[in-house]
Amino acid sequence: MEEGALVAFNSAVDAVECAISLQEELARDQEELPSGERIVLRIGINLADVVIEGDDLLGDGVYVAARLEASAEPGGICIADAVHRQLGEKCRTAFLDGGEISLKNIARPVHV
Repeated sequence: MEEGALVAFNSAVDAVECAISLQEELARDQEELPSGERIVLRIGINLADVVIEGDDLLGDGVYVAARLEASAEPGGICIADAVHRQLGEKCRTAFLDGGEISLKNIARPVHV
């Protein structure tokens, strides 16, 4: 990935809680900085099967996650509805229903 990271989790809950903690801690650590000097992340989370080849993760799910990241607001997290359904009551954060969105080079719309 260019200027990014791809991280795989065994649990949707762990992925979302990690993303939330990362965004919160990064914002807290940069409170004193002028807004133009802050590092602002976008995070996309998808739930899908992937193929592992050496150090690479491959598959449509990886591409969808990358497109969700691009769709997230700066400092935000965009999760696929499949992830949200896995969370159930296990996550401490409320989410907004973004409806179905079209993602670049992805054939079908994705509910976020």
